[in-house]
Amino acid sequence: MCGITGLFDTRGTRAVDRAVLERMNDSQVHRGPDEGSVHLEPGVGFGHRRLSIIDVATGQQPLFNEDGSVVVVFNGEIYNYGSLIPQLQALGHVFHTKSDTEVIVHAWEQWGEACVQRFRGMFAFVLWDRNRQTLFMARDRLGVKPLFYALLDDGTLLFGSELKSLLAHGGLRRDLDPQAIEEYFALGYVAEPRTIFRQARKLPPAHTLAIRRGEAVGAPREYWDVRFTLDNRIGEREAGEELLRRLDESVKLRMISEVPLGAFLSGGVDSSAVVASMTRASDEPVNTCSIAFDDPAYNEAEFARMVADRYGTRHHVETVQSDDFALIDELARLYDEPYADSSAIPTYRVCQLARQRVTVALSGDGGDETFGGYRRYRLHLMEERMRAALPEGLRRPLFGLLGRVYPKADWAPRVLRAKTTFEGMARTSVEAYFHGMSFVREPLRRQLYSDSFKAALGGYSAREVFDRHAARAGTDDPLALIQYIDLHTYLVGDINTKVDRASMAHSLEVREPLMDHELVEWMATLPSSLKMAGGMGKVLLKKANEPRLPHDVLYRPKMGFAVPLARWLRGPLRQRVRESLCGGPLIESGLFNPAGVAQIVQQHEAGSGDHSTPIWTLLMFDAFLRCTMGVEPARASA
Repeated sequence: MCGITGLFDTRGTRAVDRAVLERMNDSQVHRGPDEGSVHLEPGVGFGHRRLSIIDVATGQQPLFNEDGSVVVVFNGEIYNYGSLIPQLQALGHVFHTKSDTEVIVHAWEQWGEACVQRFRGMFAFVLWDRNRQTLFMARDRLGVKPLFYALLDDGTLLFGSELKSLLAHGGLRRDLDPQAIEEYFALGYVAEPRTIFRQARKLPPAHTLAIRRGEAVGAPREYWDVRFTLDNRIGEREAGEELLRRLDESVKLRMISEVPLGAFLSGGVDSSAVVASMTRASDEPVNTCSIAFDDPAYNEAEFARMVADRYGTRHHVETVQSDDFALIDELARLYDEPYADSSAIPTYRVCQLARQRVTVALSGDGGDETFGGYRRYRLHLMEERMRAALPEGLRRPLFGLLGRVYPKADWAPRVLRAKTTFEGMARTSVEAYFHGMSFVREPLRRQLYSDSFKAALGGYSAREVFDRHAARAGTDDPLALIQYIDLHTYLVGDINTKVDRASMAHSLEVREPLMDHELVEWMATLPSSLKMAGGMGKVLLKKANEPRLPHDVLYRPKMGFAVPLARWLRGPLRQRVRESLCGGPLIESGLFNPAGVAQIVQQHEAGSGDHSTPIWTLLMFDAFLRCTMGVEPARASA
């Protein structure tokens, strides 16, 4: 796992300033503390920070082909490199290392842009082909590894694993993108391909971008997408056997390493299934790491222990205090742009713990999206059945009225908290799913935004992100549709972003066997009834793992990786909330309505409404303004 960065003169061969390139490279030293190297030639500069995992002795980057005409910097792992090397050797390519990185340069020589179709793994890479005068960048299918880029006014193209490397160049304008801010407050992250800055972009998952010197920079090209055909008629028993075979193979591929390796073990189904597979592929006890919480409402440690005891793992547990909120500013510096998922805190801590024992950790991330595990999926399908039973002409006005007049009863038993359901019933399927997923829902966002910022938005709503992906889903199956949306939004923008930054902050490589694209493709052929049935998610995964995992691990209620936000914000963080949200950079930015912000702070403190998620979202935006933008943040303009 590594950090890559660089710059490219799209118009000519201006000399690259080595000091600037090294500054960009050093900004990501946490991603690769083992080695740091740069390569310069006319109009091209590549930088690389290395975390040595495979071919520790000879896998240094930037790496070249035989005659030095192709150079690459690469972040990630190509898991099938062992089978690609003999294929390429048979075609006449000569290898000088045993690294997966060298596969990329030879695959590019042999297959050109189509080389990415051959790779099975998590990757972001950029290569320069001097003979073709072409810069080529690519990102893995499910967006596990990040890649940012920006085209400056003078024709210089910057790229890097993190935004901070682009900022370190000094030429990137820090104008905030109003639509990115809207996406952040709706989703808790800035969705691909935007970044918080107008001038910078994320290369979307499963996309490549080829730039020929002297030609205009075009749009990225998609090379893969998942299709939910749901047409596989395999029986449940056979499907379970096939799932375990594919899972075991995916896990075994990700256990290739020349450095200590282990796994996160939360006590949930996904990570437990991964650990069970690891033990089948390992002759030695597996290293497992868990976080325990001192608050029983958030603690899954006993279930992780069940799995650890069953498989005799070397299990390491660290108890995190429930008031572990000291990371706010550290997270803002880590993520470079606003990011509001509070589970970033325990994720940071479990990565910190794991790095004390291992350099590579396998995780269960992606299981909910692939196997249909989120509680919100069940609620959405219930709403879908109700939507289908009532004509739209009756449903919209009736439930629209109920949604407006019904109180937001956060204090009441869950059965009486019907406001969100009523609001969802008045919407289309995609509108309702977006509404339910929103960190700050649309009416409240409009209350919080200033008039000038609303004008700058020009009517844009982050719902367009969901609409855009839904239009490409190719399915009207209710579960498959929202799985497709999640695979392109929440998984990439929230989960993968969280894990990449938290792990790389500790120079830890995390691998996700449940995001193997071949496994995801196969699961998308299965009917939705094998993923969710009778109000239970992950049906096939649970049934298949019954011989491997304790019943209580498989069939207990899903807990999640949460923190006690509401209590924090009314208690130990109360003063910081008042100081940060009622003055300072947040209000001075001109983006927000001071009265609207003050109102939700007062209501939350008084206990008359639970605004913990909106307040946390504002708090993290304030931390971004302070830590990334400085004390006088740039205003977003129309």
